[in-house]
Amino acid sequence: MILPLAVVVVILAVVLAGWAALWAIRDKAVVLNQLWGATVVEAALLVQLVVAIAASARGPGPVEHGTFWGYAVASLLILPLAGAWAFAERTRWSSVVLLVAAVTVAFMQWRMLQTWGIS
Repeated sequence: MILPLAVVVVILAVVLAGWAALWAIRDKAVVLNQLWGATVVEAALLVQLVVAIAASARGPGPVEHGTFWGYAVASLLILPLAGAWAFAERTRWSSVVLLVAAVTVAFMQWRMLQTWGIS
């Protein structure tokens, strides 16, 4: 796991969360551009997963294997599920769902760094 890549994922997730929070405060539903933003975060998560697999194969991997890979898989599932929910729910709550999902992904990155032994 590479620290700068995790930082990029966290920054992207926090920006998405801020965008969703702004729309939730304005009492607006998620728009397609926000879902594209979630896709960018998801792409960064996929890159991170490939890098983590390669780093784990090359040398010492995470200190807590099961926890790390559980977080890695769960973080990949959160945004697509939240995006589907936000797409189906056309009220302010879709923005809240996307906000919670993005914040969750950011916190999961911190936990993944801990389980890798970086923090």
